[in-house]
Amino acid sequence: MFSNIKYIFKYREKAVDRAMLYVSSACAVALLFHLGYNTDKATAKYFEAAMPWVFYGLLMLSVARTGLSIFANRRVMLSHYGGITLVIYFVLISIGRSTGNDFFDFLRQPEWLHLGIFAVFLTDLSKSSLFFDNFYFNPTILFVISFLVLIFIGTLLLMLPRASDGFSLNFVDALFMATSAVCITGLSVIDLSTDLTLFGQTVLMMLIQAGGLGIMTFTGFFGYFFTGGFSYKNQLMYSEILGHNKVGSVINTLFKIVFITLFFEAIGGVLIYFSMDASNFASNGEHLFFAAFHAISAFCNAGFSTASDGMHNPALRFNYNLQLVISILFILGGFGFAIVLNTYVFVKRWIINIFKRIFFGKSFIYRAWVISFNSRLIAWITLIFIVFGTVTTFFLERDHVLAAHPTLWGKWVTALFTGTSSRTAGFNVIDMDGLAFPTIMLTMFLMWIGGSPGSTAGGIKTTTFAVAFLNIISLAKGKDRLEIFKREISPGSVNKASAIIMLSLLALGVSILALTFTEPDKDLKDIAFECFSAYATCGLSLGITPELSDAGKIIITTTMFIGRVGLLTLLVALIKNTGTRNLTYPKEEILF
Repeated sequence: MFSNIKYIFKYREKAVDRAMLYVSSACAVALLFHLGYNTDKATAKYFEAAMPWVFYGLLMLSVARTGLSIFANRRVMLSHYGGITLVIYFVLISIGRSTGNDFFDFLRQPEWLHLGIFAVFLTDLSKSSLFFDNFYFNPTILFVISFLVLIFIGTLLLMLPRASDGFSLNFVDALFMATSAVCITGLSVIDLSTDLTLFGQTVLMMLIQAGGLGIMTFTGFFGYFFTGGFSYKNQLMYSEILGHNKVGSVINTLFKIVFITLFFEAIGGVLIYFSMDASNFASNGEHLFFAAFHAISAFCNAGFSTASDGMHNPALRFNYNLQLVISILFILGGFGFAIVLNTYVFVKRWIINIFKRIFFGKSFIYRAWVISFNSRLIAWITLIFIVFGTVTTFFLERDHVLAAHPTLWGKWVTALFTGTSSRTAGFNVIDMDGLAFPTIMLTMFLMWIGGSPGSTAGGIKTTTFAVAFLNIISLAKGKDRLEIFKREISPGSVNKASAIIMLSLLALGVSILALTFTEPDKDLKDIAFECFSAYATCGLSLGITPELSDAGKIIITTTMFIGRVGLLTLLVALIKNTGTRNLTYPKEEILF
C-alpha cells in the first residue's frame, strides 16, 4: 500500500492535482452561485449549512495530499509550501470556529470559509497556470490578452444578480466597471456605496488588485510558488514582461514585487483602520473592509471608494490623517517597483555599514551608483511634480474649494492630496464642479503626465515627459546629444519618448472627437477632461460619467484599456517584427 502511495505521489502527482482541481472547481462554482446568483432564501439556507462541510472536506483532502506528497518524496519541497500554508489557514479557522473563546470570535464569520474554499481552487488552478510552454504568443500579446481575459471575467461576475443591490448591471455598465477596475482608473457609472453589495465590492477590489499588479505577475508568482519551478521559456517571457534584463533573477524580482505590494497595502490598511472613527461603521467587519478596500485602491492608484460621494464624504474630506495615509500609499504605488527595490538596497547597505561601524569598528564601504540612474531621474521628477502640483493647487484654489477647510494645515494637506492625486490616483476630497478653470487645465496636464514607469500609475509617465522636455532644452542649446546626471540618454529612448507623446495625443484626439458625436449635449471641457482621465487611468471626472450614453461608455472603456496597456504596446503586439537588415542608407537632414 505504501509503495502504491509513493508511486502515485512521486510519478503520478499531476493526476492527483487534476482530480483535486476538478473537486475544488465544483466547490468554487457552487460557492460563486450561492454568493452571486442565488436569490432564493430556502436554497440559500441549504448552501449556508453545507459550506462548513465543504470547508472541512477540502481541509481533509489538502492535509492528505500535502502529507502524502511529503511522505512520498521524503522531504519538503518548494511546491509543498503552498499546501502547508493552506493547511495552517484551515486549521486556524477550524480552531476559531470550534472554540468558545471570544478572542476567536471574528474567525467565526462565514467569509473565512468562503475565502478558504476559493483559496483551494486558486491553489490548484495555479498548479496548472504555467501553461505558456504550449503557446507561442509574443509576450506582449500575452500581456494584452491577460487584461482582456480579466476584464471579461470581471464583467461576468459584476453582472451576477447579487453583485448589485436590487438590480442587475447590464453588460455595458458591467464592462465599464470591470475595465475601470482592471485598468485601475476609478471612473464609475454607478454609486459603489449603494449600488454594489458586499460581494460586488469584493469582486471590484480583487479586480483592482489583479489589474494593479498585472494578472501575469499574479499568475507567475502563484504558479511558481505552488508548482516549485519555472521553465527557461517562462523566465525569458517574464523577464520581457517585467522589463528585467537578468533572466536568472526574474523569479526573485517577481517575489519582491508581490511582497512589496502586499506589505505596503497591509501597513496602509492598518493606518487607515485607526485613522477612522469606529462610530462611522455599522460593524467591525465593515470597518476592516473599508480599510482593506481603500488600502488596495490607493496603492494601486485606482481611486475607487466605498464611501458615499467617495473621499468627498464629510466624514473623510476633513480627516487629514486619512488623507496623508492614502496620499503616501498612492505616491509609493506611483513610484514604481524598480525604484522601491533600488531604494531598499541603498538603505539596507547603509544600515549594515552603520551597524558594522558601531559594533565592529569597520570602515564604511562605498559603492558607486547604488541608486541607479533611472531611480535618480524618477525620484527628482516625481518630487518636482509633487511640489508643483501641491503649490499650484494651493494658490489657485485657496479662495475657492480650499476655502471650506478652516485651518492652514487642512488647506495644505488637501492641496497635497489633490495635487498628487491628479496625476493618476483619482481620489477627490474637493468639489470638482467648484474648481477654477486654470485648475482644471492644470489637472488635465498632471493626469496626462501620470506616474512613473513600472508602477501602478497611468499617463505617459514622468520619465517620458522629462526626456522629451530636456531634449527640447538640449536642442535649444545647440546640442545634438541629451545628457542628464553625467550620463548620455540613448537616441532610442528619446525616439520612444517622442513616439509615446505623439500616440497619446492621437488617442486623446480620436477619443474626444468620438465623444463629441455620441454626447452632443455635453460641454467640450467636460468631454476633454473625461477623455484625459480615462486615457491616463486617473479616474477624476467633472460629473458626466454616469450620464454617458452606451456608445459613450464604450468609447471611454476603450480609452481606459488603451491607456492602461499603452498604444505603443498594442502596436508592438499587432505589427509583425520585420527584423533588422545589414544595410544602411545615406543619411539626410530634414528641414524643420
